[in-house]
Amino acid sequence: MVVNGAAAGRGTARISLRYQDTFTKSISTPRDRRKQASAGSQNTEGSSDFGVAPTDRGDCQPLRFQGSSHASPREVSPLTVGANLTVLRAAAFAGDEEGAAVRLPLLAALRLTQNNIEVVEDGAFDGLPSLAALDLSQNPLRALGGAAFRGLPALRSLRLNHALLQRGPALLDALDAALAPLAGLRFLGLAGNELGHLPPAALRLPRLEQLDARRNALTVLGADELRALERDGDLAGPRLLLANNPLRCGCTARPLLTWLRNATERIPDARRLRCAAPRPLLNRSFLDLEEAELRCAAEGNADGRGDDAGLAGPELEASYVFFGLVLALIGLIFLMVLYLNRRGIQRWMRNLREACRDQMEGYHYRYEQDADPRRAPAPAATASSRATSPGSGL
Repeated sequence: MVVNGAAAGRGTARISLRYQDTFTKSISTPRDRRKQASAGSQNTEGSSDFGVAPTDRGDCQPLRFQGSSHASPREVSPLTVGANLTVLRAAAFAGDEEGAAVRLPLLAALRLTQNNIEVVEDGAFDGLPSLAALDLSQNPLRALGGAAFRGLPALRSLRLNHALLQRGPALLDALDAALAPLAGLRFLGLAGNELGHLPPAALRLPRLEQLDARRNALTVLGADELRALERDGDLAGPRLLLANNPLRCGCTARPLLTWLRNATERIPDARRLRCAAPRPLLNRSFLDLEEAELRCAAEGNADGRGDDAGLAGPELEASYVFFGLVLALIGLIFLMVLYLNRRGIQRWMRNLREACRDQMEGYHYRYEQDADPRRAPAPAATASSRATSPGSGL
């Protein structure tokens, strides 16, 4: 099998399956195995474990296919591609432009894990009408076409574990749009993606049987999400795997606790659910809690504080410690500056003291001048005294 498109850019690939007489790849069919058994085993150089097919014992074993222009891997069931791709373009598995494509109408499983895939375009899996299982786990997806999974009417299992860590609103909206057409999906793997909420389209899939949401950042499932998990008629709702999520055991978790006790079989790992907050309930089994223990801050405790007041306790204490360290560092720097400039500070203090003394001496001198009685002005003589004075000549 040849993976074309390395020259189209960094990791950009349009995958075409072509067989050449000059090399051997590890894809085989029952027809080829019968042919090899009759002709005897042959050793080939340059083979690689690119594809796998189930043996009669039910396990997967790499099989070799002798390159031939007459054979095609139409009967290959699982196919593993490890080409360090970056972009899956539209119709990447539907053939190449030259028309020498080997189509895979009966391919049932495709594994693309750890391929550094960042972009999956609309219609990337066109040409795989029988594909029932697709695994895109452990790829750093950052862009997903809203119609990326179109043309997969037989898809029953989709794994996106550890593939949405570079999540953003656009990627999650695209995932929601891409999941909506998969009406026949039975299993959806979203483990290890640090999701704060489950995709709404995943909850509405009519035939979903199991949703793996372990190792995410789910703090609670709201009443709307729980209602979306219910099915009308005789259809059973999907099972949820929720272990290793930081559940917030406040009053908002009451609907989840009630639902969980009425449908314990829907959460196979219910006994592994633990509270991450508040601190009084840290690491307590969620299923063992009483509804009265799930309190809100407004309801309060005996000391006037609510349980939810401790939800951010460790973070708040850490912030206070950090703030104290910053203040201590600023004070230390200030004292160091004072010590290094002690001579200049002493000079400045001496000059300031002399300036204050000169100013006070000036004030004192002016006060003494104003208080001297000899410098007081003589009072003006009255008219009667001028008239009777001896020098008046009267």
